[in-house]
Amino acid sequence: MEQDAGGRTASALFAGFRALGLFSNDIPHVVRFSALKRRFYVTTCVGKSFHTYDVQKLSLVAVSNSLPQDICCMAADGKLVFAAYGNVFSAFARNKEVVHTFKGHKAEIHLLQPFGDHVISVDTDSILIIWHIYSEEEYLQLTFDKSVFKISAILHPSTYLNKILLGSEQGSLQLWNVKSNKLLYTFPGWKVGVTALQQAPAVDVIAVGLMSGQIIIHNIKFDETLMKFRQDWGPITSISFRTDGHPIMAAGSPCGHIGLWDLEDKKLINQMRNAHSTAIAGLTFLHREPLLVTNGADNALRIWIFDGPTGEGRLLRFRMGHSAPLTKIRYYGQNGQQILSASQDGTLQSFSTIHEKFNKSLGHGLINRKRVKRKGLQNAMSVRLPPITKFAAEEARESDWDGIIACHQGKLSCSTWNYQRSTIGTYFLKPKELKKDDITATAVDITSCGNFAIIGLSSGTVDVYNMQSGIHRGSFGKDQAHKGSVRGVAVDGLNQLTVTTGSEGLLKFWNFKNKILIHSISLSSTPNMMLLHRDSGILGLALDDFSISVLDIETRKIVREFSGHQGQINDMTFSPDGRWLISASMDCSVRTWDLPSGCLIDCFLLDSAPLNVTMSPTGDFLATSHVDHLGIYLWSNISLYSVVSLRPLPTDYVPSVVMLPGTCQTQDVELSEETIEPSDEMIEYDSPEQLNEQLVTLSLLPESRWKNLLNLDIIKKKNKPKEPPKVPKSAPFFIPTVPGLIPRYAAPEQNNDSQQSKVVNLGILAQKSDFCLKLEEGLVNNKYEAALNLLKELGPSGIETELRSLSPDYGGSVEVMQSFLKMIGVMLDRKRDFELAQAYLALFLKLHLKVLSSEPILLEEMTKLSSQVEENWIHLQSLFNQSMCILNYIKSALL
Repeated sequence: MEQDAGGRTASALFAGFRALGLFSNDIPHVVRFSALKRRFYVTTCVGKSFHTYDVQKLSLVAVSNSLPQDICCMAADGKLVFAAYGNVFSAFARNKEVVHTFKGHKAEIHLLQPFGDHVISVDTDSILIIWHIYSEEEYLQLTFDKSVFKISAILHPSTYLNKILLGSEQGSLQLWNVKSNKLLYTFPGWKVGVTALQQAPAVDVIAVGLMSGQIIIHNIKFDETLMKFRQDWGPITSISFRTDGHPIMAAGSPCGHIGLWDLEDKKLINQMRNAHSTAIAGLTFLHREPLLVTNGADNALRIWIFDGPTGEGRLLRFRMGHSAPLTKIRYYGQNGQQILSASQDGTLQSFSTIHEKFNKSLGHGLINRKRVKRKGLQNAMSVRLPPITKFAAEEARESDWDGIIACHQGKLSCSTWNYQRSTIGTYFLKPKELKKDDITATAVDITSCGNFAIIGLSSGTVDVYNMQSGIHRGSFGKDQAHKGSVRGVAVDGLNQLTVTTGSEGLLKFWNFKNKILIHSISLSSTPNMMLLHRDSGILGLALDDFSISVLDIETRKIVREFSGHQGQINDMTFSPDGRWLISASMDCSVRTWDLPSGCLIDCFLLDSAPLNVTMSPTGDFLATSHVDHLGIYLWSNISLYSVVSLRPLPTDYVPSVVMLPGTCQTQDVELSEETIEPSDEMIEYDSPEQLNEQLVTLSLLPESRWKNLLNLDIIKKKNKPKEPPKVPKSAPFFIPTVPGLIPRYAAPEQNNDSQQSKVVNLGILAQKSDFCLKLEEGLVNNKYEAALNLLKELGPSGIETELRSLSPDYGGSVEVMQSFLKMIGVMLDRKRDFELAQAYLALFLKLHLKVLSSEPILLEEMTKLSSQVEENWIHLQSLFNQSMCILNYIKSALL
């Protein structure tokens, strides 16, 4: 993560974890065979890193470390995977870490070809460089004139030692011996650009794919064309041959179709239409197996098996994400392991945060499934529902009936979906009497019990439907709930209150059962979206003036207002405990607002504007989706595993741009040291001795020092031994030793009792203690901190002795007693060490009550002190009473 000028990381709360739902892009895949494990592996590119899958089960074997830029082409040999980014390419070992990096090209690399101990790279300026893999040195560099021969394809023909075949955009082909650096032969070509070169199972025979859609099967030994095929679907993107005994060739096209050609009969035997929804990036038949691996920019990797009598490929296994940007994501269930996502491609899918094997697709929404079954899948595109724009899900009754309701772009009817069966549901919910084309569903919610769906329409109507039967259960308001389009609907956790908001700027509270309006609030701006945290009853409203209002649905009042976003707020989410509100905006920022303090506590920027944001019910991850991105990006909550400063951000805080996480979980290992940094920059808070002069402050002394001062005589009686200790009858068996590191024998005590006088020497007691001396000083300079500090250090019996010695009978004086009372007065004035002042004063009164009543100076001091104590207590008592009232109300009030 980057750091800003203040030294804090760009986000103190969230660290990039990994991306979900990314499987392939427009870079052709690479198939490798591991001789050690005797298995095929397929490698697909996903942006800055690549995934390696075991073909047998299509399980993810490894995710590579990220490269600085997006990968632009890939290749592989038996040991290494080569990936190019910009004008540099790297070699990866064990499908994971970079072991070699090759720098030397000036333009972007677009072709790579492993060649024994060498690797060949070609850039867009048609400069070809051959490298030693292990020394990373250039072996040979060939420069071609782009206007005459711009390299578009490269192939090493089988059995042709040290030779490579190059295809050009101008249509000609050249055969080079790279060891002797000689051009051996130039094939004139077919005057159409070459897009693909592939070795046929027969020696000397290659397949040439052209821009015109032609495939030429050519013998390069005799420069003879053996056969020609033509596809009508545009340029040939990739070619592959079956090697399991069937003379079949497959060719990919830019519109997602695959043509299968019989090389013996020289005819097209089958078409695999819509194998991918975008161009076929790469296709490969596995060696000596009837399996075809394909990938495309539609974020899908598929394996087809050819086991049917007609020779058509049947889909065997696949890994698939969304093929278009996402429209809505939400966590499903309470375990925080599934994320439901809807996309512009019209599908609804569920992605697991645990493992890809738990991912599932709920498929495309179909308008009439029976008609599709009757007519076959040829017309499926015409009956598909438009993309889902909003959805609500509840797992309470998912095994009994549909638990997801979704509204579609430009459609009035809302579809139901069944998560458990992974299909579209039984009903399409819409009002019967409405037949206008321009009315659409704009907001949905589903009750926490899973029984009712609430749908808001662009006409201002809000309807309730039963999820089990699909029956309409009424509408809010007489004709319509709002005069404008409904922008949000929400139901509380107990199905008592429904909250709706409309584009006319009103927020309305309805009784859920009888549909009667309870309360209406006029908002300062038009609401854009609404979100309810059911557990706490906190409602978040994103307004069109880029501000956020937070309401309490119990009191129906705005409790917080946040402003700071510079663009439209796309989505919001609450943390599970309801303390944080996280908002995502078109200004490319994700902000975290702390509701109790009403402050912005975290903010970070992204390269691409976040469209959706949702937080896990367990609080461990934040998930986001972004403009023009196909994946879901997970951010781990740092506050769960390290100390995080939640101080409010300053008003002039400039957030840093954070990179979106890659698909590799372990890529943030280097950041582990950095993530500890926020705890270092936490300011050590030294609590002042007194927050405010008006506040009553207690001391930090333990209760044992002051609480039992009045009960010391009782404690002494309880602790008095029942009988005096007995003298041992005889000397001990073991000679006693003095404790210490070096053992020494204890010297026997001399019995001097006979000489010692039993008369107590009162002269020693008559000496004035330090405490008395400090009190005498206090009378002169009115400073009592030193005297008080001496008392604080003493235990209960020591305090009693000191206070007893203040009396004239025990060596004290009336002046010292007056000074003590003044000290208590000063303590009460400053409102510090409040409980000590009370305890010391109580003990003082108990010990010296007779003396106090007989001395007029002390009586006068006592009168002042009495009014002071009373004033303080009346103030405190009123505060205590107020707090007790509130507590009793909270305990007894019916919520």
